[in-house]
Amino acid sequence: MTRGRALVVGASHAGAQVAASLRQEGWDGEVVLVGDEAALPYQRPPLSKAYLVGRSSREELAIRKTAFYAKQEIRLVRATVTSIDRAAGCVVTSEGETLAYDGLALCTGGRARRLFLPGSDLPGIHYLRTFADVETIRESALPGRHAVIIGGGYIGLETAASLRALGLEVTVLEAAERVLERVTAPEVSTFYERVHREAGVDIRTRALVESLVGDLRVREAILAGGERIPTDLVIVGVGLVPSTELAVDAGLEVEDGIVIDDHARTSDGRIVAAGDCASHRMARYDRLVRLESVPSAAEQAKTAAATLCGRERPIAALPWFWSDQYDLKLQIAGLNTGYDEVVINGDPAGDRDFSCYYLQRGRLIAADCVNRPRDFVWAKQALSKGLEVDREQLEDLVAS
Repeated sequence: MTRGRALVVGASHAGAQVAASLRQEGWDGEVVLVGDEAALPYQRPPLSKAYLVGRSSREELAIRKTAFYAKQEIRLVRATVTSIDRAAGCVVTSEGETLAYDGLALCTGGRARRLFLPGSDLPGIHYLRTFADVETIRESALPGRHAVIIGGGYIGLETAASLRALGLEVTVLEAAERVLERVTAPEVSTFYERVHREAGVDIRTRALVESLVGDLRVREAILAGGERIPTDLVIVGVGLVPSTELAVDAGLEVEDGIVIDDHARTSDGRIVAAGDCASHRMARYDRLVRLESVPSAAEQAKTAAATLCGRERPIAALPWFWSDQYDLKLQIAGLNTGYDEVVINGDPAGDRDFSCYYLQRGRLIAADCVNRPRDFVWAKQALSKGLEVDREQLEDLVAS
């Protein structure tokens, strides 16, 4: 029995997974995936790493090949959805097409947060979110040139490592007291600052950019206090803004992202959401959480597809993340928000592998594992199973 049309808005990791999972869950009607880029849905994490340095191609980053969409009868539409009419059960695209839906998935992702400073509209100032962004950066990222990166989060540091590999001089400007301040313990921040400085990156913390200046393109970043840093290009990595405008205009509940329940339903039971645009109240953390994570996007997407097909598959997987910089793979299990103690296994002051375990009132809540895949696997299992691991037990485990 046909189910009609399932419409997926956003050709993101989440959108591609929803479309594929709809077929796996038995949706036998039409599946339409609407995306605003010419490329097939692709992996974004490698953009600041392998793709920027030229070690991977567009084709290699495609989540699935053209043949998959054809075989699964998933229709790709190149357009932007401009509005949702919930009463009529349809959307309108930038091409003027009206698409009716029987089930709707919003996987609109997010966009790079913009700077609003004097001179922030000068040529030579870049953001890194799409293929087109990276290709524009490559045109300016020539050996011997000087790049300023604004933001010392994961994107900023990954980009710094890639630009050093391309032979550029790199300065990272972070307004906070340390890099990765929002997401890691001081010990982890200190480690990454050391690694980048050893690689020749000029890391500046407590560096507040007041303006960007130049003639036909950006030439200097001016800091509070008046210091002027010459540059040939600027890359901004100061976070992501979830794309929730469609949901807001349609009257859906939005709080940082599109609010979803354990089954990826929005405040409209016919509409689900997944990925960077979605906020989910996680019982494990007792709060709304919007995760910018490929594994979490895939988990939410599978649940969203099951929900549209009338099946029950709650979102349950533990959040996890990763970051690649130089020869270092950082793997993160859980969320460390609210930690009050850390246990370090290894020597982050001298080695290139260690683990940082985060505790809250003596309970393990997260782990950062640098070049320690076994520790990461153990931490994921311990957190997923809710194992009781107090500090003494953890120290014994670490020491063994």
